[in-house]
Amino acid sequence: MKIESCPNCGSEDYIKSGVVNDRQRFKCKSCSYFFSVNKIGKKIDDYYVNKALQLYLEGLTYREIERILGISHVSIMNWVKKYNIKRPYNSNYHPTYKILNASELAIYFNDVQNLSGAGVVVTELGDKFMLIKWERFRD
Repeated sequence: MKIESCPNCGSEDYIKSGVVNDRQRFKCKSCSYFFSVNKIGKKIDDYYVNKALQLYLEGLTYREIERILGISHVSIMNWVKKYNIKRPYNSNYHPTYKILNASELAIYFNDVQNLSGAGVVVTELGDKFMLIKWERFRD
């Protein structure tokens, strides 16, 4: 893998500085930072980060979000900490959710009974839709 710039300062002015564990090391001439080749890691798309944080704010637990999106609950916890997301505290409030395809969603909204007395949020989830429902006037 080719090094393009210093990961610390972004400078392109660096030199080779030895080998450690069969990996070439470099030293940045600008900030004197030592680094090796960029690590190849699994990067989760920002779409799923935003979706996970939205679901967290809607009241779903980390494990529920993990089951829906297929992303580790630990990653979700780290994103909540990183972006300093605060969920309003209410122990009696917990929404229900369903995952529907487009035709099931149309059938759901055709029934007037499903729409009265509740708030509903519909969000896209890949090729399906997630319907989050909560009672509007709950004591």
